[in-house]
Amino acid sequence: MNANLVRTGYSPNIKERRDCSTALFDADGEMIAQAETMPVHLGAMPFSVAAAVEAFPPETLSPGDSVLLNDPFRGGAHLPDLTLVTPVFDESGEDLLAFAANRAHHADVGGSTAGSVAADSTEIYQEGLRIPPVKFEAGARGGTEDAAEVGGEVREDVLSMILANVRTPEERRGDLRAQTAANATGRRRFREIAAEYGEDLAPALEEIKDYSERRMRAEIAELPDGTYEFSDVLDDDGRGNEDLPVEVAVEVDGDSVVVDFDGTAEQTEGPVNAVFAVTASATYYAVRCVTDPEIPPNHGCYRPIEIHAPEGTIVNPDPPAAVVGGNLETSQRVTDAVLGALAGADPEAVVAACQGTMNNVTFGGTDPRTGDPYAFYETQGGGFGGRATGDGMDGVHVHMSNTMNTPAEVLETAYPLRVERYGLRPDSGGAGEFRGGLGLRRDIRVRDHEARFSLLAERHESRPYGLAGGEPGENGAAYLVEDDGDDLEKLAAKHTRDLPAGAVVSVRTPGGGGYGDPADRDPDAVARDLRLGKLTPEAAREAYGDAAADLVDDSRATGAARDR
Repeated sequence: MNANLVRTGYSPNIKERRDCSTALFDADGEMIAQAETMPVHLGAMPFSVAAAVEAFPPETLSPGDSVLLNDPFRGGAHLPDLTLVTPVFDESGEDLLAFAANRAHHADVGGSTAGSVAADSTEIYQEGLRIPPVKFEAGARGGTEDAAEVGGEVREDVLSMILANVRTPEERRGDLRAQTAANATGRRRFREIAAEYGEDLAPALEEIKDYSERRMRAEIAELPDGTYEFSDVLDDDGRGNEDLPVEVAVEVDGDSVVVDFDGTAEQTEGPVNAVFAVTASATYYAVRCVTDPEIPPNHGCYRPIEIHAPEGTIVNPDPPAAVVGGNLETSQRVTDAVLGALAGADPEAVVAACQGTMNNVTFGGTDPRTGDPYAFYETQGGGFGGRATGDGMDGVHVHMSNTMNTPAEVLETAYPLRVERYGLRPDSGGAGEFRGGLGLRRDIRVRDHEARFSLLAERHESRPYGLAGGEPGENGAAYLVEDDGDDLEKLAAKHTRDLPAGAVVSVRTPGGGGYGDPADRDPDAVARDLRLGKLTPEAAREAYGDAAADLVDDSRATGAARDR
């Protein structure tokens, strides 16, 4: 399903960045399998399926139907994520067997800013088209085997309503077609399984869930009982509200876990409120990381995990809160906080804090090459945290964002933009026995037009924490830069403005935190980082003391010889 969604996707956001996820659910709407793609999608998708089934009970569905939704307050995450839920019927078209579902991030769904990730939104109505569960494809009850196999017809009235409210309708049409194709794959393949296993299928699906539950409970039981607390912060909400705490207490009791967010900041005016589905998704992910990621992820896997998220907070807001950044940024901080708490139970199983942000960048305007509107959206990689067994990875998307980058060649072909600079940020990873991964620098120039730019990022003030004596990673930052790359103006982490032709935005992403005492770092590792330019001599001396002096001199001598 996921391969089909990526292969047939129309936009670079799906085709190149792979900002999409797929899963299968049983006839009761409980997840039985998922592709390992976007964690922030997958833990939340069961809430979307539940909302679709609530709006369209099985007796109202027919072979060939599908249900589309994106409403964060009815099972969604944020408005750019459109979820398609497709029932799977048997050959007779009478008995519901399962649901195929996928979620794809659409690069524009309307709203006040191109790309639909506005850093300055204060209510959900500004963030784009809000779609409650609605039939997107329509079949016929008791229909033909063809309808059960290949699906129904797209409802043109619903499609027209969507396309009339977005800036890039043909791109949206193409990505919606990819979503229907992905679910068609799921429907076809699942019916093949049903034909093979017959009456044994339903009990087998139950056993799959029970198996995951048994394994998860066994893993939790290995953790020492107790309550483990941790606190982290969001820098701000873009509206002047700063240092928003995410408080968590993780209680391990036998073979179950209770995760309580009491004490977390009240919901705020800016767009960093995360609906409960997003908070749950981040929590499930963190617990899976610390137990056994190889446990098949399904409904049973999550049964031992109970989540308390107070209503009216940034981890469970009331409508009409602005939520676009909750899915993108607050989800990362929830992950950081839950992992930080679990480090108290099993410190060697937890990585130091990763970059802790998705660094969301959008540009929009009229493409001077075609005269048509465009909307560009991407997230930026950064540093992965150091861990007990090795350094953090450099320049990767972390935790809740598991996408790829937009290749420079694709970006410059599809949009009136140019990548002027792209590389790692030396010294940005936190020092430690195992250092944090490095952040990135990516400079993008606006070409031959005026563009609307929006940045929605975090960790420009708070730093990704280290563990076991490791140092925190460096902050992120963003600047307007001159043609020679020198900084011209520092930009706020949550920022929206119009940019003239020729303007260059430079986004610098945070590094990961270090793990372990820097004094215990292998000198060969320091020498390697110096040789590769990941660590400057000045930073080496500061982080690793006098012991690094000879290594610095050796690296300079080696570099001079190489230059000659």
